[in-house]
Amino acid sequence: MGLRFAVDTGGTFTDLMVADEDNVLSMHKASTTPSDPIAGVIDSLKVASEAAGQSLADFLGRGDVLVHGTTHAINAIVTGSTASTAFLTTEGHPDTLVFREGGRIEPFNFTVPYMEPYVPKALTFEVPERIMASGSIKKPLDEAAVVAILDGLKERNVEAIAVCFLWSVVNPVHELAVGALIEKHCPGIPYTLSHRINPSIREYRRASSTCIDASLKPLMGAYMRGLEQRLRDAGFNGRVLVVTSQGGVMDAGQVAEAPVHLINSGPSMAPLAAKIYGGAERDETLIVGDTGGTTFDVSLVRRGRVPRSREAWLGQPFRSHMTGMPSVDVKSIGAGGGSIAWVDAGGLLHVGPKSAGAVPGPVCYGRGGTRPTLTDAALVLGFIDEAFFLGGRMALDKAGAIEAIRSQVAEPLGKSVEAAAVDIVGLATEHMVQAIMDITVNQGIDQTQATFVAGGGAAGLNCVAIAKRLGCRRVLVTEAGAALSASGALISDLTAHYQAMFHTRSDSFDLEGVNGVLADLMRACQTFADGPGSGAGLVEVDWATEARYVDQAWEIEVPLRTDRFTGKDEVAALVSDFHQMHKDIFAVSDPAAEIETVGWNAEVRCRLGSGVPGRLARDEHPVRLPSRRVHFLDGDWVETDVWRFESILEGQEVTGPAIVESDFTSIVIDPKAVARRDARGNLVISI
Repeated sequence: MGLRFAVDTGGTFTDLMVADEDNVLSMHKASTTPSDPIAGVIDSLKVASEAAGQSLADFLGRGDVLVHGTTHAINAIVTGSTASTAFLTTEGHPDTLVFREGGRIEPFNFTVPYMEPYVPKALTFEVPERIMASGSIKKPLDEAAVVAILDGLKERNVEAIAVCFLWSVVNPVHELAVGALIEKHCPGIPYTLSHRINPSIREYRRASSTCIDASLKPLMGAYMRGLEQRLRDAGFNGRVLVVTSQGGVMDAGQVAEAPVHLINSGPSMAPLAAKIYGGAERDETLIVGDTGGTTFDVSLVRRGRVPRSREAWLGQPFRSHMTGMPSVDVKSIGAGGGSIAWVDAGGLLHVGPKSAGAVPGPVCYGRGGTRPTLTDAALVLGFIDEAFFLGGRMALDKAGAIEAIRSQVAEPLGKSVEAAAVDIVGLATEHMVQAIMDITVNQGIDQTQATFVAGGGAAGLNCVAIAKRLGCRRVLVTEAGAALSASGALISDLTAHYQAMFHTRSDSFDLEGVNGVLADLMRACQTFADGPGSGAGLVEVDWATEARYVDQAWEIEVPLRTDRFTGKDEVAALVSDFHQMHKDIFAVSDPAAEIETVGWNAEVRCRLGSGVPGRLARDEHPVRLPSRRVHFLDGDWVETDVWRFESILEGQEVTGPAIVESDFTSIVIDPKAVARRDARGNLVISI
């Protein structure tokens, strides 16, 4: 096997992990280029090739696989850069995207404007047709009306078409017919049919995912083609895979046909990396915080599983659009190394959500940034060595950071520069803590019994402070934690997710019907394994059902122990697992109540590599580096020992106050905290 590359494009830096033929890892970073993200990918590969002492073409020529995590899809949605999309829906139901599912963050605040629908009403068209919940046709499809609509779309220069009819998940005949008409009358215009992209109930969610997918197809198709072509031009002839929201990878060409899977590409890999590199025990809960330059992403690993959700919002809940697709449950807030600190007219300090990003970046980068950031504050406090950023490849302007904080934060607040910097880091820490509590409290997790896994280049600045605020007793920073998502992508499996709708109750369980659905899903999984997954070292299928108490409004996902039900024992196990899952999430259950299932899911995972996490190459730097003065959040200036992360031996302890540095991160070990390297190379910090 040749080289394997994993590239994660963030808001500030593009992270690259490289695994060589012996599974020895190296980590590299390059600045992200927002105007051309692929250029950032190529730049990171150039940095790696230079470190290897080879030309880029020769270096890439050794590669077998490149895995890419990208924010290009979500950025397009946020900036309104998606394709002009038409929405075709059942006659009499034009307001699905307007009504959504209701709900408000503030139930008594009626002044908050309701968000515009994802597809404007001017591009929403009612199609004469009607299929009932039973699958019977109440009103046949009026094909002449469809053709008239399509002719009008060509005049409007529509670039994509989304089709979502009522109960197409039971009988898709009308959607299929419209798809054929689109191909005949609008050749070349991409389209999405709802029963294919998201065969589930919940009309708004299915319609929303269909429209989002269609709107991304022109953009992401061009992006994937450009990515593959530019990699080929640079000398890479291997397989290009892309990270999906479900926590797996898919071939670039395949995912371009279903780009809704890319919305949470990148952040979905952090919990996977935490699970594998952290070696989570079955009963252990990991709280995963991935701190980049622009965002702070929170996720979980619980009982050895990474929780998923269909309620993925593209912004604030109820004030934005929902993808409606199963994805790794990640909460993101605008808090990272590049988050801008500012004082409002009332004299209150804010940190974020706006970020300096990669361009111009924090003031200390010396690239034209003028507004102080979290990174500037960390530099002023001594958390970061101004001469050793990115391993010394990038010198930082400490004087510029001090002046920016003095003039824009310290003086308006009437404080010293050091006190203002402490407040900036402290407030950013509090934002991150609240984001964690939002996701843990909602799932009934006792944070004091969990381990906080810190990832991302800026994670070490306040990971101990976050854990202390949460009451966690342990912090874990993986060896490759500065590029946590990229390290997860490097060992991820090729995956495909299939789902089907079938309703049954536990007290009248339809064995034949359920087994028929599961058999169909297994055939789809096998087809994938025999096709894109051919040659995999291991193929596994994970099963789950979406279940609820009878007459409940919402379902929860429950893992299945079997792919075939033979009698009462399997049904009883499912019911028991549902009650336990319900109690885990909501802290209550009703063991005497019956349950009903509405959806069935299968995920096939094909392992392309060894699946064994690699280790970073041995470091030749001395374990002890020159000490420096550091201002800790709860104290004053202290002459502090500085340690080289990669040179700390297994079992060796580092007692705070201390700083543990690598080329790509700086980890602040508060006074009285104790850090040590474990057998996997992780830095484990006891609070």
